[in-house]
Amino acid sequence: MPKTKIILILFLSFINATSFASDIDKLVFPKAEILNKYTARIPFKLIDHLIVVEANVLNKKGNFIIDTGSQNLILNKVHFPSQYGHNKKRVETTGVLNSLDNPLQKKLSEFNLLHFSLKDKNSDIIDLSHIEKSKKMHLLGIIGYSILKDYEIFIDLYLNQITLTKVDKNGNKLDPKVYLEKIVDSIDFKLKKHTIVVNGSINSQNLKLGLDTAAEFNQINKSVNKKVLKHFVPKKRINLAGASNKQIEVLAGNLHRLKLSKTVYLGPMKTILTNLSKMQEAFGVQLDGILGYEFFKYKRTIINYQKEKLYFINYPLITQ
Repeated sequence: MPKTKIILILFLSFINATSFASDIDKLVFPKAEILNKYTARIPFKLIDHLIVVEANVLNKKGNFIIDTGSQNLILNKVHFPSQYGHNKKRVETTGVLNSLDNPLQKKLSEFNLLHFSLKDKNSDIIDLSHIEKSKKMHLLGIIGYSILKDYEIFIDLYLNQITLTKVDKNGNKLDPKVYLEKIVDSIDFKLKKHTIVVNGSINSQNLKLGLDTAAEFNQINKSVNKKVLKHFVPKKRINLAGASNKQIEVLAGNLHRLKLSKTVYLGPMKTILTNLSKMQEAFGVQLDGILGYEFFKYKRTIINYQKEKLYFINYPLITQ
């Protein structure tokens, strides 16, 4: 089978160090459409299978990856070397392939989306130059759970936009009339640290699956039951480069007959067969797989962290 090289972005942050105070300026999305004081729509572009938004920070303009698998806001050390050079404290950040190399951590003094303002958010500083080069984009950083958790997030690959609407501590929307579209289904999830974990099944075998917007391909753990692997159809071998730019060879193919509930099922989806032990080590939960771009391609999905619910909106029917 032929081999292909890809970059799979999956930042799974496991932080165990003290944060620093900083003077980071506001981070602003210049193309956001502000609907009211609670709700904004942000257009995104797909770079390969990554959801990328444009933002400004510290007088720099560039791209940020939306990554529910990342615990914190991550800034690219390549573009902010002077702000962080005096900090030598190391933290541990675990990715799919291995630990990232010597990330630093600071406090984001203010994250601002025009009328939205979040203070004292953690930010990690990591060299992301290999991702920037691979994807041929100006990458300032990655927006993760610590920023997203205070909103209900509608990830819409049909309109290529993300809708953020503020929620209260119980997950109730402060703007009750956010969506024009009809919610047609929903499932529960469990939040393990910052990771969204959903229950699924294939061939009557139960699975625990992480949901990650920055996983370019779905992943299934090679240690899952053989009854599950019967529905994984291999196609080719690829070289997988992770967050720390280390590469491994994995088997890629299609995964069939995945069910998340009696009414929510998917497949076939492009999937990688790999070892997920590092994620289990990072989060203290055994994961049988990761759902990424391939999931969102089939499901227009709303994430509510406080309610621990995923809601789904149908794609429009295409008529000839």
